[in-house]
Amino acid sequence: MKRLPPLSALHTFLVTAQHCNFTRAAQQLHITQGAVSRQIAGLEEHLGYTLFQRQARGLSLTREGQDWLPRVQQVFALIEQGVREVSGRNATLQLKAPTCVMRWLLPRLMEWQALRPDIPVELTTTVQHGVDFRREGFDAAVVYGSLPNHGLRVRKLFDEQLTPVCAPSLLEGPVPLRQIEDLARHMLLHPSRDEHDWRLWLQAAGATFDPQGPKQHFETLDMAMAMASQGTGVAIGDWALIGDDLRSGRLCMPFGVKVTTGKGYYLVSQAKSLPAGLIELLDWLEQRAHQ
Repeated sequence: MKRLPPLSALHTFLVTAQHCNFTRAAQQLHITQGAVSRQIAGLEEHLGYTLFQRQARGLSLTREGQDWLPRVQQVFALIEQGVREVSGRNATLQLKAPTCVMRWLLPRLMEWQALRPDIPVELTTTVQHGVDFRREGFDAAVVYGSLPNHGLRVRKLFDEQLTPVCAPSLLEGPVPLRQIEDLARHMLLHPSRDEHDWRLWLQAAGATFDPQGPKQHFETLDMAMAMASQGTGVAIGDWALIGDDLRSGRLCMPFGVKVTTGKGYYLVSQAKSLPAGLIELLDWLEQRAHQ
């Protein structure tokens, strides 16, 4: 089997064929004109035929050179693609997410890293619910709110569904939680200052009392859930985010009423060619959300 020509000589042929000029090829390759000429001559000797016609005003490809050019272009395109894909696999993916989704997202990312340690993920948390890829250097983000429609790739994780949650010990405590009106005698834990979530749920559930009893406000949903799990009071939570807490028994749902708000959680990325590792991560998170 005939020995393959050197890759460096093929690259010199590719650049020289683009310019049909030894001087310009030498400038692009940062070598001397003589070095270019010698590499082309050595390649022609290796192949057994000429690739360029030497002319007074430059070069032109021979028939063999014309046949070689698209093949060499394809070889270097494949090498470039391979470098890009392999490098993309090992690059750390930058993911942004609001703190309200951490109870669901963080355990899944830990599971992902155990399954795919070759595709590391760096998570940035924020109280913001959106992302601006033009100004922020993230590969993808989890956003909360209405369906995004700003030219992004969007994958729906789940709808927001509000429901009260508390520690199991609160159900049969000194003030049992057996019907919705019993909430009037418990401290209500609010994940925001505006108390919107609690009022929305009470109205949808047909509550007959005005929630003016003891209350406590928190900056994030996660903080309210943590206090509820300690038996401090009853928090309004998102059913989609607290599945792990319900299964472990840290929290329970005293009532079966869940109220859909029209908002949800979405995985978004830019509408361009994405690294294979990022596509794999987004596919996996979407699948886990629907299990």
